[in-house]
Amino acid sequence: MTTLAVQKVGLVAHYSHKGNWAFRLAFGISLSHRLQLNIFHFLESPYNLALHLAASERPERAFDEKHLIAKDRELREYYDKYLGDYTEVGFRVCVSARHEMELHECLMHREYQLLVIPYTNRGDTFTNMPIEDFAYQFIAPTILVGPEDENEYHINPQAIMVIESLGLPEEMPEAMWMPIG
Repeated sequence: MTTLAVQKVGLVAHYSHKGNWAFRLAFGISLSHRLQLNIFHFLESPYNLALHLAASERPERAFDEKHLIAKDRELREYYDKYLGDYTEVGFRVCVSARHEMELHECLMHREYQLLVIPYTNRGDTFTNMPIEDFAYQFIAPTILVGPEDENEYHINPQAIMVIESLGLPEEMPEAMWMPIG
């Protein structure tokens, strides 16, 4: 059986209390296993897109350089206060409205091998589908954090082996690990 060697953890940024739950898990894994943490912020939120046009139907927006620099600074400043002296961190502002494709591209470029996503509310959509369906179908090992408790984790089948190889259930005995699907 092949196991996936995790060298980098990806986090979908969400500036919220529940987003902080997901950050704590991703950062805790990165810190305890000496892994790179890469934080991805989407200029157009991947949550609840069903309320809007499908990403493929929207025209691509052009963002000026000053706007992108400001968003990058905002992302770094938001998380810097939590990171302390930890320097194995990367930040990426994602401009594409095709969120799933952007996350897939980052995976193919080995920017992460484990993805952590805040699960903010039951019934949320993520990339125009129910968030649990997204996680279940996504090719990468994925953990949804929440929505009811910071120790509530929904894991896709790809993440099961990764979690076992990292020893996470033993490290986090109070956690509720629930397979998706």
